[in-house]
Amino acid sequence: MPADLLLKTPLHALHLAAGARMAPFAGWDMPLHYGSQLDEHHAVRAGAGVFDVSHMAQADLSGPQADHYLRRVLCGDVARIASGKALYTCLLNEQAGIIDDLLVYRLGADRFRLVLNAARREADLAWLRAGQAGFDVVLTPRDELAMLAVQGPQARTLADPLLPAALRAGVAGLARFAAAEEGDWLIGRTGYTGEDGYEIMLPAAAAPALWQALLQAGVRPAGLGARDTLRLEAGLSLYGHDMDDTVTPLECGLGWTVHWEPAQRDFIGRAALAAQRAAGPGRQRAGVVLACRGVLRDGAPVLQDGQQIGHLTSGGFGPTVGRGIGLARVEAGAGGACTIRIRDRELPARFVNPPFVRDGALRVDLPPLVEV
Repeated sequence: MPADLLLKTPLHALHLAAGARMAPFAGWDMPLHYGSQLDEHHAVRAGAGVFDVSHMAQADLSGPQADHYLRRVLCGDVARIASGKALYTCLLNEQAGIIDDLLVYRLGADRFRLVLNAARREADLAWLRAGQAGFDVVLTPRDELAMLAVQGPQARTLADPLLPAALRAGVAGLARFAAAEEGDWLIGRTGYTGEDGYEIMLPAAAAPALWQALLQAGVRPAGLGARDTLRLEAGLSLYGHDMDDTVTPLECGLGWTVHWEPAQRDFIGRAALAAQRAAGPGRQRAGVVLACRGVLRDGAPVLQDGQQIGHLTSGGFGPTVGRGIGLARVEAGAGGACTIRIRDRELPARFVNPPFVRDGALRVDLPPLVEV
């Protein structure tokens, strides 16, 4: 897409002024990094970084049957969350393929906020609207809002004094996967990095001032490059890579997002997913760590005993891990040692159980380094 046709967030001019390297992503002109992706990654692990994630789609759902509607279209049960809490779950099609993974915040008895992937915005909204028939609900895209993610062990300490005064008491004791709301501001203690912090939804007009205040307080701007290496180390899935509408939650490590009880809740995709669970899925998600120096890439074949048993769905270098790491979809039951084919070489690796890193700490055992 030509650069002049790409969508721009409310912070676009500030990214350019900061010398960001921009790149197209899901139809948006987004910052890839501000000079050093590696430094941005380490800043989030050790201190605090802020990401412009205003390209994410936000939509409100309200009405007397909002709860019943979401219990039908989501594989996770919103009846399990109280007002002010968040739930990570999936939209499934009738074959139990994942239309999107999303966050849903309960803001009241009959009022919710959905946060959807940018690349899935139109598909998600069309699916949600199609499913509204027979339910007394209203779906309202919130395109006038921006979104900042402040992440890292110092994120909350640095961000709290910069929030509107009316919100500071609400966020002071905020638990993880909880949210505080004031007017058009919604702050969730959530994120996509494996670190603590906030995702701040706010009026677009207020976003530049908050961004600049965060930078002045010592929070480092970070782009999509660091966001990807951080989420990969945290073992967090990326739509279109680790899952899509041909992959079920049971095949990509998201079975925990499915709430099977109560048995009478007939969410979309339940029958197909239940049949797969009964038969046993033929493939599973696994983490892999290289036992040699190198960088892994999406799509690389994964082999055992010379036979391909799957492929990498996400791959890269983990700056905190210090190794090439990846997420793979492989035959069910796979474990132990494996090899990854990169061009014409087969690199030794080992299966591990993600996350690789969480809250700044290494969470997997690394195989000894070997020369190849």
